[in-house]
This record gives sequence, C-alpha cells and structure tokens, in this order.
Amino acid sequence: MTFAGVNYLAILIATIAGFAFGAAYYMSLSKPWLAAIGKTKEEIAAEGKGSPLPFIVSIVALAVMAWVLAGGIAHLGPGQVTLRNGIVSALFMWLGFVITTMAVNNAFGQRKASLTIIDGIHWLGVLVIQGAIIGALGV
Repeated sequence: MTFAGVNYLAILIATIAGFAFGAAYYMSLSKPWLAAIGKTKEEIAAEGKGSPLPFIVSIVALAVMAWVLAGGIAHLGPGQVTLRNGIVSALFMWLGFVITTMAVNNAFGQRKASLTIIDGIHWLGVLVIQGAIIGALGV
C-alpha cells in the first residue's frame, strides 16, 4: 500500500500502535502524571467534560509523526530501511527534537522535572514503536 513513496499501511499501523502504547502507558502512570501536573482526576474530568478533542488531536499528531518519521527513514536510501535503522532513526529524532523541546517548554513553564521524564519516556516509546514498524514494513 505505497503511494508517492510512502507506505501508508505502515503509517496507519504505527499510528494505532503509538496510540495503544500511550493509552497503556498513561493508564499505568496516571497517579504520578497527575501529581506532576498538580491536578486530581476529578479536576481533569471537570475541565474536559468528556471532550473527544484530546483524543482526536492525539491520533492526528501520531499520524503526522509516523508520516514524518517514515520520510526521515526513507532518506537513508535504498536497502537501508530496516527494523534496526527505523529504531535508530526514531531514537535520534526523539533526542534531537522531542525531549529537547519538552525540556525547554517545561523549564520555562516551571513544571516539575517528573513531568518531563514521564512524558519524555512516553514519546520515546511511541517513536521507537513507530520506527520499528515503519522500518520493518518499509516506506
């Protein structure tokens, strides 16, 4: 299922896998995450009022992330799109763009370091999973 040099099936699978990882990750770390943002479950529920918007934004963002990651992996050249190179590319993108941006934003926002760690590990997991899928399935 390749169109314009990108395997959209790999992107779709990577998007869903990233979302599933995030759901499991944050469900298991809900208490430390809530403590890091300084809110209770009840406050979050009252503010969101069950809005699907965060989930929609998340799915769209994960799809864009997978698509851009696929483009980055594709630039390695013919024969270089592998499981290993997908993971390595994801690690470099996380280190170069994701955790650095989060660290700056959270530092200026005077947020707890634990929030950067919790969210940073989440995005590391998402990118590694997406990179593995895209690398294994090809771009």
